[in-house]
Amino acid sequence: MSLACSRSLFFMAFIAGAFALGASYYLEYTVGLTPCSLCLVQRLFLTLLCICCGVAAVHGPRRAGLGLYWLCALGASLGGTTAAWRQVLIQSDPLLQMVKCTPAAEPLFSALPWVCALQRMFNGGADCAEISWTLFDLSIPEWSLLFFVAVSILAVYQLLRLAWNALQRPFSGEASHPVLLRD
Repeated sequence: MSLACSRSLFFMAFIAGAFALGASYYLEYTVGLTPCSLCLVQRLFLTLLCICCGVAAVHGPRRAGLGLYWLCALGASLGGTTAAWRQVLIQSDPLLQMVKCTPAAEPLFSALPWVCALQRMFNGGADCAEISWTLFDLSIPEWSLLFFVAVSILAVYQLLRLAWNALQRPFSGEASHPVLLRD
């Protein structure tokens, strides 16, 4: 895999993530939608993904660095996928829509340890079950889920490609291309 190819993939993932973050802030501050706790968790993972891809695009790492950056991108996208999937499940199940409301994020983090607060945020609440905006009949968590799954697929493909290229390299002392002997 060439350096230009990996840099452009990281840059495109960064631009797509920044666009999604911008859209979430637009919906919050201009349209007036209030994000629920799972939306904030998804936004956190999207921010981590953008930071990882942006740093990788600027850094332009070699083979080992590419693997590390793709693993970080995969971790952030899998975390976002999990949070988005949980919210899609809450929105689609009428029994889960009746769950008890959870408090806002700031009181949670000030009163509880951060691990417990994240767990309570991940459990969701009645505000997570509300579908307040759709585009092409898909809600915001469904769009988020599609984005995170696409980035996860890209990261897994790039990691497998890196592993395959590493296995194709010759062992020490061997030529990388067979030499053709002609008379």
